[in-house]
Amino acid sequence: MTVAVDDSHPLLEVKGLRMHFPVTEGIITSHKIGEVKAVDGIDFTVRRGETLGLVGESGCGKTTTGRCILRLEKPTAGEIVYDGVDIAKMGRKDLLALRRRIQVIFQDPYSSLNPRMKVGEIIDEPIRVHGLERDAARRTARVRELLSVCGLDPKFADRYPHEMSGGQRQRVGIARALALEPEFIVCDEAVSALDVSIQAQVINLLEDLRGRFRLTYLFIAHDLSVVRHLCQRVAVMYLGRIVELAGCDELFDNPLHPYTQALLAAVPVPDPSVEADREFRPVRGEVPSPINPPSGCVFHPRCPLAVEGCKQVRPELRELCPGHWVACSEVGL
Repeated sequence: MTVAVDDSHPLLEVKGLRMHFPVTEGIITSHKIGEVKAVDGIDFTVRRGETLGLVGESGCGKTTTGRCILRLEKPTAGEIVYDGVDIAKMGRKDLLALRRRIQVIFQDPYSSLNPRMKVGEIIDEPIRVHGLERDAARRTARVRELLSVCGLDPKFADRYPHEMSGGQRQRVGIARALALEPEFIVCDEAVSALDVSIQAQVINLLEDLRGRFRLTYLFIAHDLSVVRHLCQRVAVMYLGRIVELAGCDELFDNPLHPYTQALLAAVPVPDPSVEADREFRPVRGEVPSPINPPSGCVFHPRCPLAVEGCKQVRPELRELCPGHWVACSEVGL
């Protein structure tokens, strides 16, 4: 089902978001000796009805960004404007009402479900806690309906998580996220722990649910083939910063930032004859530490286009063509 994307008013606006974690030493009298710059000033929007992919290698700040949007972490600086309200500054009581509108699907279906609770209890709990339905019989019927919507037998409500496969557990996690009828769901590597065949089933389920319930997704991933199938726009992160943001087809067909080009070049081609003849140029060096990131452009120590100015000036995102933003001073000149 096709969902109309509302371009007029973004559902979510992230402005200058920073999340720095202090590094301390000492046991009795600990003191700060530095900070991990997990997210270091990023800007993006998510339009109502769309799926925005957030990609990058492990440790680049994708999950921390999602946790800040969910307010599982209080940002160091910046704004997270959800439907016109800055949730970065919300207090505990105000956040309670917001929890109904923003939900999360966690990466690991083995650790995100309480092993001491039956599946029905896991899905029932948020409905009961938020007071959506006081009648126990109606809650039970709602749980069975959610299981059916997510492709599971309603009888699974009487099972424990350890009696289910990884794909079935992730479907339970999706059902739990849908229990509060949210508008926005953060999918944090929601399929990366699953087998490839199960991944396809869960991806198709997520796309069907987006159309059926008019959902908006922030899809955090490192598998570019999954992102291309599911997302309308893609943001590429490197060392806590967004280096490129564009429509999905535009980004895959015309990557402009050297890091994005390197990511796409690393994706294997299924045809062995094509893969054997393909020239692959790996990115030189290692990812710098987020405790002491490079000055200027964070990618300049590994970038084939880097010049002296890249060491001094941090490039801002520039719109080089409609909807295609790149943070590189050497591209588009």
